Amino acid sequence: MEISADVAVGTLAGLCSTSSFVPQVIKSWTEHDTQAISKNMYLVTVSAFSLWITYGVLIESLPIIVFNTASLVLSASILALKLRSLRRRRAISQGSMRQ
Repeated sequence: MEISADVAVGTLAGLCSTSSFVPQVIKSWTEHDTQAISKNMYLVTVSAFSLWITYGVLIESLPIIVFNTASLVLSASILALKLRSLRRRRAISQGSMRQ
């Protein structure tokens, strides 16, 4: 089975793009520190991946659907960790204001 250059390049690009989120997910999860992460950036990123998935469905492109779904899961995980951290910090600061 011969793989065309466009499929090979697209697959490699998808693997690189998707795997780029893995270190941040691991770091955020293990260190419980998301202070340096931009909530707004990840809101836009999650929205963009959702749109890419929609585009992939419309043009029936399995690689676009698969890689962007994986990227969406990873970036949404980072966003969820960030939002959880913000809620905790807000609860702590409100608790200290009451005392």
